[in-house]
Amino acid sequence: MSDFSFIPPTSVATIPGTHASAAFTTKTSEVFKEENDIAPIFINERMKYIPWGGDNHMPYNIINFIESDETLSTCQMFNAEVCYGSGLVYNTEQATERVRSEVDDFTSDNDIASYFLGVCQDFKHFGFCVSVIILNEDASRIVRIVRKQACYVRFAPADKSGVIPYILYANWRNTVSPENIERIELLNPQAPFTDLQTRSKKYKKFAVVSRIPTPDNTYYPIPYYAALFKGKWYDIKQLIGVAKEAKLRNSAPIKYHIEIANSFWNNIFKVEGITDRVKQQERVCQEKDNIINFLTGMENSGKVLFSTFYVSPNGEEQHDVVINKIETDKEGGDWATDIIEAVNMMCFTMRVHSNLVGSVPGKSQTNNSGSDKRELYTIAQALQKPYHDLLFGVHRLIMRFNKWQNVTPDCPFIQLTTLDENKDAKQVSLYKQGNNEDTDKQQ
Repeated sequence: MSDFSFIPPTSVATIPGTHASAAFTTKTSEVFKEENDIAPIFINERMKYIPWGGDNHMPYNIINFIESDETLSTCQMFNAEVCYGSGLVYNTEQATERVRSEVDDFTSDNDIASYFLGVCQDFKHFGFCVSVIILNEDASRIVRIVRKQACYVRFAPADKSGVIPYILYANWRNTVSPENIERIELLNPQAPFTDLQTRSKKYKKFAVVSRIPTPDNTYYPIPYYAALFKGKWYDIKQLIGVAKEAKLRNSAPIKYHIEIANSFWNNIFKVEGITDRVKQQERVCQEKDNIINFLTGMENSGKVLFSTFYVSPNGEEQHDVVINKIETDKEGGDWATDIIEAVNMMCFTMRVHSNLVGSVPGKSQTNNSGSDKRELYTIAQALQKPYHDLLFGVHRLIMRFNKWQNVTPDCPFIQLTTLDENKDAKQVSLYKQGNNEDTDKQQ
């Protein structure tokens, strides 16, 4: 009963008897909050896992919030594309002909481009990614590498040594039966090569986790952009869009902002025993009407409510609902400076300069020169080196296990050039010998 995908994240309702509207939004500050004590969930004797969030739906809530905002989704894709650079390549310049042939066979049998862009997106969204390596029949060589989408991965509880023995992969959005769950042995991140040599005699498929080190060091890292949801700027930007839409549609300004936590609906459904999806929708609409009727009474009596909880019509306090009164002096066009401020704050948190993604609206604004933009783009790509080092771990493991000597993983980035170099861009590698050899490429 915790799937609220059918409930619109934002909606606008007209307050009867007034020239004003009320905006309903989801309470985003709790997306990274653990509503319950996190304890392992037991499936059977072979499988148990640590839920991701109190309801095990945290990654899907994060994805939903990202996809609900144009600036945030664009910044996330931009960060993934910058991390991708010119793509993952296996540098075989110093390798023998036999090794080159084996590497070519490996890269031909694996969709490296799709794999690498996928793990870059997982890295930027959730702070970790999962690669699965598959060995041949006699366990003498790694022949396949595939990406497992991070949002469908759940970690098993760590053993007494602090090592997570396996992961579970399934569509946790819905009720999952044991036969639809894939268990994959997880290599010890502290010594993956030694662990692979020891366990390859028994298993032929292993998961390798690439994780961004975070201060909290939990099972599931909390990404740096969590500040957007814990703060107010995500809600501010969403509310501005709702206010402008209400103003354009019916010339009724948004006077109240009602922020509702998903747990509020869940508690209502549990208390009243509502399990049918249609009846749940009807109950949501009924409760929204109750809130609107409450606000109508406030308007008629001339009261103003400032509180951290909602008082229902029957006098009960509901702390999962927050009603905020909004100043209605601003007209639709006067929100331009506010939306620019909100976009800039989001781009700042995502470490993306707004001019690089063209997300700053407005007719009059400062714009960087071409040289400044080239430098910003170069800086953005250069900052991906620590992420590449983490992502290359599984590939170094493959090269060592397959005994591919003088082969190294590489991810050249695209450096935009000036017109006097007679080319638009060139590829620059940070991992080649000498660390200063450029491969020019006419774009």
